[in-house]
Amino acid sequence: MGMTMTQKILADHAGLDSVKAGQFIEAKLDAVLANDITGPVAIKNLPEMGADKVFDKDRVFLVPDHFTPNKDIKAAEQCKVVREFARSQELTNYFEVGRVGIEHALLPEQGLVVAGDVVIGADSHTCTYGALGAFSTGMGSTDIAAGMARGYSWFKVPSAIKFVLKGKPQEWVSGKDIILHIIGMIGVEGARYKSMEFTGDGLQHLGMDSRLTMANMAIEAGAKNGIFEVDDITLEYLRGRAKHEPRIFKADDDAEYDETYVIDLSQIKSTVAFPHLPENTKTIDEVGDIKIDQVVIGSCTNGNISDMEVAASILKDRKVAQDVRCIIFPGTQNVYMECIKRGWAEIFIEAGAVLSTPTCGPCLGGHMGILAAGEKAVATTNRNFVGRMGHVESEIYLASPAVAAASAVAGKVAGPKEL
Repeated sequence: MGMTMTQKILADHAGLDSVKAGQFIEAKLDAVLANDITGPVAIKNLPEMGADKVFDKDRVFLVPDHFTPNKDIKAAEQCKVVREFARSQELTNYFEVGRVGIEHALLPEQGLVVAGDVVIGADSHTCTYGALGAFSTGMGSTDIAAGMARGYSWFKVPSAIKFVLKGKPQEWVSGKDIILHIIGMIGVEGARYKSMEFTGDGLQHLGMDSRLTMANMAIEAGAKNGIFEVDDITLEYLRGRAKHEPRIFKADDDAEYDETYVIDLSQIKSTVAFPHLPENTKTIDEVGDIKIDQVVIGSCTNGNISDMEVAASILKDRKVAQDVRCIIFPGTQNVYMECIKRGWAEIFIEAGAVLSTPTCGPCLGGHMGILAAGEKAVATTNRNFVGRMGHVESEIYLASPAVAAASAVAGKVAGPKEL
């Protein structure tokens, strides 16, 4: 029996000819990632493992992005631990305020993760890098400490679900709508500890930003990882930015999948996930009249160039509704700079939105956009659990940048065609 994309990458990094689902292996790591919340825990655990040095100063990445710019004294102390460790270890890839981006937007942009890599990170959305044809997954801080020390980690090889994408998406439909549609279809445990593998002719109509969004949210279906077949779009994205040579692993024709779904992209409509789970999806024409208090556009899920472009195209010459707060935060400093160069920053501000430095703050209810009891928000973030963005009695509606921007103008959950 053949192997899936994920299984081939894991077999290669374990030094084995083949692996099968359920097998326990030890695999070599290409990158280990932590942030300002999870990093200090891993750093504290290193000495307890008898390690005083990381395995490779070029392959341990520290990105303080969750409570930054520091929201309080505790956050400042957390970042200080990470900062001092990065200096003492002479880490090549430490990204402080001013150079920082939201980790899962930043690492692909910087070319630090490429096709064929094995990456672990102390953040559940580390699965983002599967968009590049890498195996990447989130782990706990103790596992990350072991990875930092040894450069290896153990894995249980996942089985897989195959998603064959065909057709071309309609206007305003993006990767966010597609992954919400899929999660709504299979549920938040539909891919539990499995690899979600995306292939098919429809990939030609999905840019890298859409793929990053979809891989990012694989964890919201319970997946171990999400991964896209490497094609010309992948290679073009990596060209000129990849810090090391990409390696392409293609699934065997006789690879075994637990399920196979054929998704016609042309039939997917703008989709919204209602509180309090990403699987509670409705198409935009099923939403009804839901007034909102806040809109958040950005995050590791939708903070890339094309996301900002869509938001700007809708907000241009329009105003955010009087009773709505609209917060826009680009995923990286480079994206922020492009917003300025292309005139989008001016569009956002003239529309009545706030343009923020890159941060995870609003997404996890950390700072900069906390919701009060009874408030409703449309967000391009990845989770809408109870209390995710503030008070447990607040509500989050997950949507694409197009729906979020249109909702900001309409003052209620709405699609661009309703403006």
